[in-house]
Amino acid sequence: MGRAEERRARQRGGRRAAPKRSSRTAGSASAGASPGPRAAARGRGGKAGKSGIRRFFTWKTVLGSLFGFVLLGMGAFIVLYMMIGIPEGNAAAKLQSNVYKYSDGTILARTGEINRENVDLAEIPKDVRLTFVAAENKTFYKDAGVDLKGTARGLINTLSGKGAQGGSTITQQYVKNYYLNQNQTVTRKLKELVISLKLDRQKSKDYILAGYINTSYYGRGAYGIQAAAQAYYRKDAKDLTVQEGAYLAALLQAPNQYDWAIATDTGKRLAKNRWNYVLDNMVGEHWLDAGKRQGMTFPVPKTPKAAPGMEGQTGYLVDAANAALEKQLVSQGAAASLGDAEALVKQGGWTITLNIDKKKQAQLEQAVKDRLTSKLNPKKRSVDGDVQAGAASVDPKTGRVVAMYGGVDYFKHFRNNATRRDYQPASTFKPLILAAALDRGAKTQDGRAIDANTIYDGTSRRPVKGSTIPFAPPNEDEQNYGDITVQTAMNQSVNSVFAQMGVDVGMEDVLKVANSLGMDTEGLPAVPAQTLGSMGASPLEMAGVYATLDNHGKKVTPAIIKSAEHKDRTVTLPDPIGDRVITREAADTVTSVLTGVVDDGTARTSVRNNPARRGQQVAGKTGTSDSNKSAWFTGYTPSLVTSVGLFGEDAKTHAQVSLKGATGLIPGSGRINGGGYPAQIWAQYTFDAMDAVSKFDLETTQGAAVQPSSSPTTSQSPTGTPSSTPTTQPPTSAPPTSSAPPTQSQTPTQEPATTNPPTTPATTTPPPSNPLNPNSGT
Repeated sequence: MGRAEERRARQRGGRRAAPKRSSRTAGSASAGASPGPRAAARGRGGKAGKSGIRRFFTWKTVLGSLFGFVLLGMGAFIVLYMMIGIPEGNAAAKLQSNVYKYSDGTILARTGEINRENVDLAEIPKDVRLTFVAAENKTFYKDAGVDLKGTARGLINTLSGKGAQGGSTITQQYVKNYYLNQNQTVTRKLKELVISLKLDRQKSKDYILAGYINTSYYGRGAYGIQAAAQAYYRKDAKDLTVQEGAYLAALLQAPNQYDWAIATDTGKRLAKNRWNYVLDNMVGEHWLDAGKRQGMTFPVPKTPKAAPGMEGQTGYLVDAANAALEKQLVSQGAAASLGDAEALVKQGGWTITLNIDKKKQAQLEQAVKDRLTSKLNPKKRSVDGDVQAGAASVDPKTGRVVAMYGGVDYFKHFRNNATRRDYQPASTFKPLILAAALDRGAKTQDGRAIDANTIYDGTSRRPVKGSTIPFAPPNEDEQNYGDITVQTAMNQSVNSVFAQMGVDVGMEDVLKVANSLGMDTEGLPAVPAQTLGSMGASPLEMAGVYATLDNHGKKVTPAIIKSAEHKDRTVTLPDPIGDRVITREAADTVTSVLTGVVDDGTARTSVRNNPARRGQQVAGKTGTSDSNKSAWFTGYTPSLVTSVGLFGEDAKTHAQVSLKGATGLIPGSGRINGGGYPAQIWAQYTFDAMDAVSKFDLETTQGAAVQPSSSPTTSQSPTGTPSSTPTTQPPTSAPPTSSAPPTQSQTPTQEPATTNPPTTPATTTPPPSNPLNPNSGT
């Protein structure tokens, strides 16, 4: 074919004209070769590359489907809008009594009186009203009553099981509080959306704002701004300042967490941040003059007044139970936040049974009275008015909190001393360092394994080795102990030894093990100073930590609630006994060592020779914080763990102060040590509460509860080999090995436990060096 003919052929065939083929291809075709895959595809399906799926999902079908889905959703919403009306307000009607019971079913308390007094919006200063708008919904006066984006996000989170998020308008929150409930369900959220839209069309913004301010829960049992103004500032709502209004508005996000009287340092910081956020938003919206804003200071609320019927220890127990229930409601997704959970609990209808044992509770209260509060005379000594006591008692086998002492009286001291975390646990932290060393198989700087017989230098202010951070802590009273065993160092609570041990183990590992045992160490710097117990902790927290040791290394999380029943919801309580967090041998070895603190250490005066002991085996540790602002004894038997703390708190300012000189102890030298009143309270309560004499079941060959075959020497490693068989009898009640710690020239010895203690303990106690202060050590 010539070029002219080819051109005419292409013109006749247009773009679909076949390309010029090579002679080889033409030959193959003429020979009857099979067509290629593309040709075959063209023959079967028309246009090349147009599969069935691609023809189905065209842009027209996708857009059509989306449009249909939108129409369907709009139709469904229109149906919902027509079907759902604005119901009668029922928030007040839902408020019922809560019933609180002891573990045996007898009534502890009944609460439920509604603390609410509605006020007209006109009675509330305008700038105070605007604090709530600035806090929760700056576009309140402009929006249609709903936040579609926030509501959609909440629906998606609910469907996916992630819980709820913020973002609701004031109108939506009012609808949830007054017309509906706090349940996190898709049905409730859709109702909230529809009712909010209708309410915004039918009612004025001022009507909605007034309803919101008057129905919200502010904490301290206060519903509505009038009750809140009285609860926090002892004044009427009409007399509130903008600063005070901003604090009340901030409270709505987390009433319990932001309540200044019971807030932690973190809670106070968050409350102030929220307060600043509210006022800054007001300036941004031109509702508050920037110059006035700069001169405003945080309005610290007044001390709360306890509710009727909550006197004595009752209020502390009820508050602790409520806090535990609220935390669980959030954990299982029944409430979006602690604020919502608190509102759910305050609405009432709950029957809450505590694990508190009525008899043990009375015994703990009596022990504190006999051993401490009866000796306090604030009129004679002002320091006596600064002494606060707290205690918590836990069954290590079940995790149940069987007794709790929150303070002298809920009416007189609102804050629960058993759960507060603002005082240092001091030397009660030392056993956790040893637990970490044993669990992690740690070694000293020269490569020796750390155990109860390892020799350390107990010289006061000895600089630690192996740390990039210089640290040289003093021992109490600047006592130098020279070369001593870990057992003796625990008995005498030697700071220099445990500072070095913490570095040997690695402070990060120490804090990790402490956290796994139940102590909140998240965010703490891993520095040697933490070995002195310089963080905050509560008696309840320390009781849980020691209960884990008592439970052979299986985690014990103290549980104050036995059951919580409600007609509208189900609460599933977690098992207080968890998995193993350290090895049994490590836990049992620490217990064994801590028997030495009682029988030959800082707790011997108050515990060892107590006539009520009757040969009971005991482990425990004393603690006295820097400047004597706190004193502790946390001790245990095989069936009961109790932590007792004394705290110096200024009766007027609530600042931390020293306990020195309280109860008439000689000022200057008159420290209240952990081996004094805390150990005395512990001993009276524990020996009264125990059912029978028992001994620890320990899997260890170390410590004071084990009789070694020979005593260790001052060589770089222990020369004595401990016996492989633990003793089967409680430790001796014989006097300590010496009246003074060993010097560097002395050979440190460890008093072995006798296998046959006397059937009747000694009835006399060796005279203390200071007859007014029967304390020995930290």
